[in-house]
Amino acid sequence: MFYGRHNHNIDKKGRVFVPAKFREELGEEFMLCCSSDGQRCLCVYSMEEWEKIDQRLKALPSSQAGLLIRFMYSGAEKVSCDAQGRVLIPQNLRDHARLEGEATIIGMSSKIEIWNAASYKSFEEEISLEQIAALAQQLNF
Repeated sequence: MFYGRHNHNIDKKGRVFVPAKFREELGEEFMLCCSSDGQRCLCVYSMEEWEKIDQRLKALPSSQAGLLIRFMYSGAEKVSCDAQGRVLIPQNLRDHARLEGEATIIGMSSKIEIWNAASYKSFEEEISLEQIAALAQQLNF
């Protein structure tokens, strides 16, 4: 399970440090792709979790899943960390998430999200505690 928030700089080569506790759960190789929920961030999945997503998408009628499959798979990359714990984020994915300078890396239970730090801060500022409370109540949480 992934949780917590970390800020790390993206170097000039497009590499970002992945926290050790995240690397342990991700395994040797993992998948990096654009978020499918409309946010300009990247999602990081263990290979096991990616297989689950793949199976769920394959179970949907192609008329429903085609657009989502095209979006997620066309930009997906299998990646791994180097000896220093950094992952190289391909240029097309950096462009999509507007990643440069500082990145915010957050745990999201079964996945990790990588955000442009300023974008994540703006996202957080738009959400009120009242909205969180209302959502929790709606979901009987």
